[in-house]
Amino acid sequence: MLKEWNGVRQRPEEGTRRWFTDDKFDLIVWYQSDELIGFQLCYDKDSVERALTWYRSGGFSHARVDDGEGPHGAKRTAMLVSDGLFDARRVISDFQSVCTEIDPEIVTVVLSALESYPG
Repeated sequence: MLKEWNGVRQRPEEGTRRWFTDDKFDLIVWYQSDELIGFQLCYDKDSVERALTWYRSGGFSHARVDDGEGPHGAKRTAMLVSDGLFDARRVISDFQSVCTEIDPEIVTVVLSALESYPG
């Protein structure tokens, strides 16, 4: 089940952030003036992690998380790299099974956005 992580570092230029996590997902939501303006849903954390980012004003982006692991133990900063198709049906189903303990307003916004994903 997704649980809120306390002590999230706030970046004034991003508004207020809240972070929810479990072993399959990370969900970061952004607020401006108490309005949810965007989120990033990281999924498949236990395999090839991907991230779907949505902003009310700008739509979607989908990426694979490059964890920065290099050969011979070299570690770089993790980053998002462009990725292929987003399996909305599977992610919606998986998300619905872990979101029961977070704010229903957040769940509604996330599910609505996921259901409107183009393609």
